[in-house]
Amino acid sequence: MIHCARTDKGMVRTNNEDAFYLPEGEDKPLLFIVADGMGGHKSGEIASRMAVEEISSHINHSFLVRGSGNETMQIIKEAFYNANIKIYRTSLQREECSGMGTTATMALFKDGRVYIGHVGDSRAYILRDGCIRQLTRDHSLVWQLLEEGRLTLEEVRCHPMKNVITRALGVDENVDVDLVEHEYKKGDIFLLCSDGLTNMLEDKEIRDIILGAESVGAAADKLIEAANSCGGFDNITVEIILVD
Repeated sequence: MIHCARTDKGMVRTNNEDAFYLPEGEDKPLLFIVADGMGGHKSGEIASRMAVEEISSHINHSFLVRGSGNETMQIIKEAFYNANIKIYRTSLQREECSGMGTTATMALFKDGRVYIGHVGDSRAYILRDGCIRQLTRDHSLVWQLLEEGRLTLEEVRCHPMKNVITRALGVDENVDVDLVEHEYKKGDIFLLCSDGLTNMLEDKEIRDIILGAESVGAAADKLIEAANSCGGFDNITVEIILVD
């Protein structure tokens, strides 16, 4: 795997509430995480960092090299549950963290399959044969209205409530986690990103930038630059993984 990550506070925010994780060594699972925190007094930064730390720690310690797909999915689900309850309890115990939460989207590559865990409106994409496809569904109000046929995709992009999410880690004692399994092959490109990217750029623009770049690092830099050129209204984090 050839991979990279970039994060930027954008053009408007004074601090960066995003967090991310990359594999820490050849003996560790091929795990990638993006989290986008929310909450006042910089507690969003705390929530996203806790999510990344808890999810990566649990998966790194529980990962089964020869485990089945179902066992891998169960480990991912446990990792999200652990992160959720720790963030939730911290928000109750520390006044400055009250109401904090975070999205979390992760991808774990194993034996020709990628296992995705997802809560919130950060996204996972696959680029294959010149096409881009979103692998996750946004847990947001506008996405719900889109699925109900009450909004069009274009209306979703400019809706005043597009940042209202319906599911996040840490806002309740319990959380539902979306789990997705997908095969991968040589030449596939995977993208994990916060909504600071997808609120600024359409999928086609993201695809064209990635496919037109000379390397994954250059692609990540150009995505950040393009999102900022369009306003950079939020923090922007991207992880790109090329299956080599």
